[in-house]
Amino acid sequence: MVFIEDVLISEDVFTETFFCHLEKCKGACCWEGDYGAPLLEDEKIILDKINNHIFSYIPEKSVHFLSENPGYVYEKKQKIWATYCHEDGACVYVHFDSKSGIAYCGIETAHRDNKINFIKPLSCHLYPIRVSKNEVLGFEAWNYDRWDICGAACMLGAEKKTPVFQFLKSAIIRAKGEDFYVQMEEAYQHFRIEKKEDQD
Repeated sequence: MVFIEDVLISEDVFTETFFCHLEKCKGACCWEGDYGAPLLEDEKIILDKINNHIFSYIPEKSVHFLSENPGYVYEKKQKIWATYCHEDGACVYVHFDSKSGIAYCGIETAHRDNKINFIKPLSCHLYPIRVSKNEVLGFEAWNYDRWDICGAACMLGAEKKTPVFQFLKSAIIRAKGEDFYVQMEEAYQHFRIEKKEDQD
């Protein structure tokens, strides 16, 4: 484990490789799983404000739902707020490309079109890192979440020699700032030196 500021980071975040391969996985993380994207408290407020700007990017059933309901629910088992998912498992904010069949985030698509300033929930941006907070002790734990649907991403990451944290550079900087990411790079170099010494 690596401690940087108030975050305890699993070594896997530095030693495992990852690079999203949408052509292979089809964006399955947007429609697979037991619950939606975990949300921060302020993200619920943001979603309430931007929903109307996302309607043109998402399916009619999602527009209908969001017209009458918030885009999030409380998951009692996980004790978190998360984006709502339809009965088929798809996130209420997902839309599918008609030609490729790839799932895309309607929030992110609207952001790319400069319709909104919010890119997407931080938990989505940081995936495959999952964040858990210990409010009592005052620190966060960052763990690499292994999911079989991301097998192609692991293989592509290995081909590109891209560690998990480097793939997530922009998300990490968004979450913790540039200095934090620099410290992660320093920790990574330490792991590389250790590995080289073990091989010699």
